Amino acid sequence: MNTEGAEALVEVVLPGTVEPEGLVVRRGTVPTPGPGQALVRMEATGVSFAEQQMRRGRYYDQPPFPFVPGYDLVGTVQAAGEGVDPGLVGTRVAALLKVGGWASHVLIDAADLVPVPDGVGAAEAETLVVNGVTAWQMLHRRARVRAGQTVLVHGANGGVGSVLVQLAVAAGARVIGTAATRHHDALRERGVVPIDYRTENIAERVRELAPGGVAAVFDHVGGPGIVDSWRLLAPGGTLVSYGTAATRDDTGSKQLPVLRLLGRVWLWNALPNRRRAYFYNLWAGRALAKGPFRARLRADLTELFAAHLRGEITAPIAARLPLAQAADALRLAESGTVVGKVVLNP
Repeated sequence: MNTEGAEALVEVVLPGTVEPEGLVVRRGTVPTPGPGQALVRMEATGVSFAEQQMRRGRYYDQPPFPFVPGYDLVGTVQAAGEGVDPGLVGTRVAALLKVGGWASHVLIDAADLVPVPDGVGAAEAETLVVNGVTAWQMLHRRARVRAGQTVLVHGANGGVGSVLVQLAVAAGARVIGTAATRHHDALRERGVVPIDYRTENIAERVRELAPGGVAAVFDHVGGPGIVDSWRLLAPGGTLVSYGTAATRDDTGSKQLPVLRLLGRVWLWNALPNRRRAYFYNLWAGRALAKGPFRARLRADLTELFAAHLRGEITAPIAARLPLAQAADALRLAESGTVVGKVVLNP
């Protein structure tokens, strides 16, 4: 296979538990795809909360150091391995990876690629992969939110939250969102009722806005506050927990915060009540049933791209930086000052 010999592989390596400036930029040879694989030339990847946890050694199932982070990417297929349709070459695609996306060229199983339609830019599409699919599946597959219901979204300005509130509004839901005051005007423009999590009592304010409780709470924070999220549910309501941001900077076992959440979820669901709780895992079911997992991912991401083309949701991009400045991108994403996702370009 010709990989245009002048090209070189550029990738960013996470060598251990380091500060952002400890990331290592490594150069090498562009790999050749094996059977069933495609070589994708990255056009956009990004910084998600997972990478922030990984650099601290806090992501619950991250690989051993050193490794190349990068939860998702969008790019163009540059070469196809044996058994892969050669017509795929030249196609813009999206992929969910968990690790490996912070590289100029990535080998990916062709079955895991989702076509990106014309009219959706690489950076915009990238913000809709892990963040968008997470938001879509929590809203429509777990909570099954319907028009007229009221929902609470914690971190409404974040990567997942900013997509989630738009999807909820598009579904006809009334949305309450927590965020710092500086993000409130932008949230109001999206039809969200904002609450300042720093200065307001969230539980009291939500009860004022929804005296009978909310139909769903989407909580990425975890920690003790998850109890309030559960108590704010209306009868028949659903709590979707999908992260442990409250313990990001803790030391000790990286599995313990997740195990505690899982324990709470199990206990709440065992109680005789009409409410339900879930700990959302984007990768659930993949190990046992890759086919259905891939089908869901393709269906949901296709829905997201269509919603974006219809103008129902925008793809909030906080900043775009070159791959070699991944340290700056990670630091910016961790600052808590941005709206949307920090995107890395080649």
